[in-house]
Amino acid sequence: MWKHFGFSIVFTIVCLGLSAYWGYTHGPDAGLKTMLTMLTITAILAVMEVSLSFDNAVVNASVLRHWDHFWKMLFLTVGILVAVFGMRLIFPIVIVAVTADMGMMEVVNLALNDPKEYSARLMNHHPEIAAFGGAFLLMVFINFFLDDGKDTHWFKWIERRLANLASVPALSVFVALVALLVMAANVDEAKRLVVTMAGIWGIVIYIGVQVLSHLLGGEPELDDDGNTVDKAGNPVPGGVVKAGIGGFLYLEVLDASFSFDGVIGAFAITSDVVIIMLGLAIGAIFVRSITIYLVEKGTLDAYVYLEHGAHYAIGALAFIMIASGTGLHVPEVVTGLIGVAFIVWAIIASIQYRKRQAKLDS
Repeated sequence: MWKHFGFSIVFTIVCLGLSAYWGYTHGPDAGLKTMLTMLTITAILAVMEVSLSFDNAVVNASVLRHWDHFWKMLFLTVGILVAVFGMRLIFPIVIVAVTADMGMMEVVNLALNDPKEYSARLMNHHPEIAAFGGAFLLMVFINFFLDDGKDTHWFKWIERRLANLASVPALSVFVALVALLVMAANVDEAKRLVVTMAGIWGIVIYIGVQVLSHLLGGEPELDDDGNTVDKAGNPVPGGVVKAGIGGFLYLEVLDASFSFDGVIGAFAITSDVVIIMLGLAIGAIFVRSITIYLVEKGTLDAYVYLEHGAHYAIGALAFIMIASGTGLHVPEVVTGLIGVAFIVWAIIASIQYRKRQAKLDS
C-alpha cells in the first residue's frame, strides 16, 4: 500500500502544512481559527476532487495497463506537474488573462489580493468551460459503448443496442452536437457563439487526439513479457513510444475536462486560490496513485464492470456540465457522489458476476 500511496500521503502532509501556514499568516482574520478553517476546506476540496475524478482514474488505468514502465513513470511525473500546476492553477489564470486583456502577473496579483474578483471573472466564463469539457466527456462516454466488438455488457438491454449502432457514421459526433445545440439555445444570446465554438473545440480535440494516436501507430500489442509486437508477433521497439504519445495527450485532455469541473466547484466552497490549488493538488496526486494501483493489481480484470461504471459516471458528469453551463445549479455533492455511486454499483455487480461464473464453472 505504501508503495502506491506513500508519495501521495507525504504530499498531503506537506500541502496541509502549507494550508495551515497560509491560514495562520495571511488575510485580515489570520490566526488559529482561520488556520483550522483553511485546513478543513483543504481536506474537503481534496475529498471532492478524488470523488469527482475516481472514474477518471479507472479510465486512466484502462489506457495505462497497455503501457510500459517508462510511460507509466512519465505519466506519474510530467503528467502530475501538468495536472496539478497546469490545469488547476495556470489554466484558470490564462482564461482570465486572455478574456480580460490582462497580463499573467496582473491576474496572479488579482487572484492573491482580490480572490473574489478573480473568482467572479473566472465564473463569467463557466458556460464556455462547461461546453468544452462536457462535449469532450460526452464523446468519451458514447464511443466507449459504440463498439460492436465488445463482448462484456453490464446493462445488456441498452449496451447491446448501442453496440449495434457502432456502424452508423459519426454517431457520437451527432449526439455531442445535438447536446451542444440544446445547450447553446439555453444560454444568453451574447454567449451563444462562444459557447458553441468551445463545445466544437471539445469535439475537435477528442477526434484530433484519436487521429494522432492512429497516425503514430495506434495502441500497441504486448507479448507475454510486456514487449511491443506487431500483429504477426514481430518486435516493434517504437510501438509503445508512438502509442504512448497519443495516449498521454488523451489522458491529459481527459484530466483537463475533469479538472474544469473541480476548479469551478471549488470556488463554490472558497475563493482563496492558494487553498483551492492545495486541495485540488492533493486530490489529483491521489487520483494518479489510484490509477497505478488499479493497473498493477489488475483490478480492471477482476471487476469486469468497473470500466463500464466509470464511463456511465463520465456520461453523467458530461450532462451535468452541459446543464450547469446553461445556468442550472447542480449541487457539488451530487456531482461528486454520482461518480462514486456508479463505481460502487459496478464493483458490486462485478462481484455478483464472478460468483455466478464460479457456480457455472463448478
